[in-house]
Amino acid sequence: MKEKSCLKEFFHYTSLNVLGMIGLSCYILADTFFVSKALGADGLTALNLAIPIYSFIHGSGLMIGMGGGIKYSIVKSQNDKDRANWIFTNAAAATAAIAGLFFLLGVFGTGYIARLLGADEAVFSMSKTYLQVILLFAPMFMTNNLLLCFIRNDGAPQLAMRAMICGSLSNVVLDYLFMFPLGMGIFGAAFATGLAPVVSILLLLPFILKKKNQFHLCRCRISGKAILGIFSSGLPSLITEVSSGIVMIVFNVILLGIAGNTGVAAYSIIANLSLVAMSVYTGIAQGIQPLLSSNYGKGNRKTVEAVFRYALIAVLAVSATIYLCILLGSEPIVDVFNSERNQSLQSIAQTGIKIYFTACIFAGFNIVASVYFTATEYVLPAHVISVLRGFVLIIPMAFTLSQAAGVLGVWSAFPATELIVSLLGVFLLLKRTGSDKKAAD
Repeated sequence: MKEKSCLKEFFHYTSLNVLGMIGLSCYILADTFFVSKALGADGLTALNLAIPIYSFIHGSGLMIGMGGGIKYSIVKSQNDKDRANWIFTNAAAATAAIAGLFFLLGVFGTGYIARLLGADEAVFSMSKTYLQVILLFAPMFMTNNLLLCFIRNDGAPQLAMRAMICGSLSNVVLDYLFMFPLGMGIFGAAFATGLAPVVSILLLLPFILKKKNQFHLCRCRISGKAILGIFSSGLPSLITEVSSGIVMIVFNVILLGIAGNTGVAAYSIIANLSLVAMSVYTGIAQGIQPLLSSNYGKGNRKTVEAVFRYALIAVLAVSATIYLCILLGSEPIVDVFNSERNQSLQSIAQTGIKIYFTACIFAGFNIVASVYFTATEYVLPAHVISVLRGFVLIIPMAFTLSQAAGVLGVWSAFPATELIVSLLGVFLLLKRTGSDKKAAD
């Protein structure tokens, strides 16, 4: 009965969160589709140069939301309401401070950032516009992530899922409205994306205003130590998101040198489809986090192990499904985003997508394993996994393989990195399991 109950909870949390994360990832995918139709290859290039900044904003919000949510779930399971409110208040203060910095960058620094990211005269204006709007909406993106994570850990995953999906659907509708009937161009795409978290927050507010939630802002001293603890627990989430942005920047620079704007446009298609695939794994990981943290706080180690086992099985099934779709449907998938029927773009993207997506199963394992470690307060292995896959391995791998095999080497860097990190992840898991058994004995 306990096994059945655990499996039911697993499906309840992960299915809702996967649906929500797929919806959330459609923020950028909708932009990619409508920009490709309205603005062609130059629009895709401008979008891809600007998207890494969105990853920094989204990752910062997730770092605070996930880190605070983990700590909130553990103390809530121990019935410490005062400490739970203290954690939320510190997380909210950190969100406000970092979101304010992004907002100031949006006001004063977008031209410099666009140049730094590699925008040439053909795409500079579009990149700058997209960057500015996204940065000015940073407080909304980060507040939305904070509330979603805490509400999910407060026992309301259905509400979090509904808010994420409704926000994303509003983005799709507004993308079309702003870019085609209203002809607002790249500004319309960015504005629609910025309004999506506003819609999500509006759906979450009644839950908080009617005091159905168990977390509240309280009068307390903002603690640097508490905020650092939240950052530490949420750091793998930040690195996972930020690394995708940094990898985009590096890959853009390499591809500009090898294949010009067409190569970057092809990568825009591949990278944004990859964001959707990675969102499924992130959904599984974020879905199991409240279950792992609450059961860890209560000392239910067998339930923790069962939930993690279910997550790994889900990763395997999802990976097989995703790659089968890519293998059989690469041509029509790429064709959807190739509005100008550019044969060079079609060829580069079709080849690249088949190589790039071989990383799926390894990336899925790494994302889930990282959250497992952080949710059970064993953060060092999570940091190692996140840093290796985000910075230490993939960047030199991209430069080395691109020198050896050109564009094919660029596509191969991602799966090669994820494979190496997953082998290390297996070793760290076996080491953790051995330590737990010794402690139990």
